[in-house]
Amino acid sequence: MPSYVNPEKCDGCKGGEKTACMYICPNDLMVLDPNVMKAYNQEPDQCWECYNCVKICPQGAIEVRHYADICPLGGYVQPMRSSDSIMWTIKFRNGSIKRFKYPIRTTPEGSIQPYEGEPSPGADQLDNEVLFTESAGRATCTPSNPV
Repeated sequence: MPSYVNPEKCDGCKGGEKTACMYICPNDLMVLDPNVMKAYNQEPDQCWECYNCVKICPQGAIEVRHYADICPLGGYVQPMRSSDSIMWTIKFRNGSIKRFKYPIRTTPEGSIQPYEGEPSPGADQLDNEVLFTESAGRATCTPSNPV
């Protein structure tokens, strides 16, 4: 089932132009209503249920409505993010609760240099079929040269 923003908890990320859920949604479904400064899912049918918006929301205002066959009779799955981990709380329909805590990546945003040590691409490389991660001398599979 799609994500749902509880309007009583949502503060629109305190009036910024882009909310955290808008930033993280891989399908660009989350939007900010400028009249009430609250976020909402503009196309619930397109939601992938990836939980990205749920995990990033600083107010805990977003939930994913669960399917009746997964969480019937009051059961739920809810992640809560802290600065160094995500805790998943699972409430089963018999009332028992389990919590699982997993560390999250703590590398500062923008600090990774994925192409460090690699040569800069040039116009002469446009026709080259070798990927930059492959060595130029590596044998390739062609119809005339099966590997």
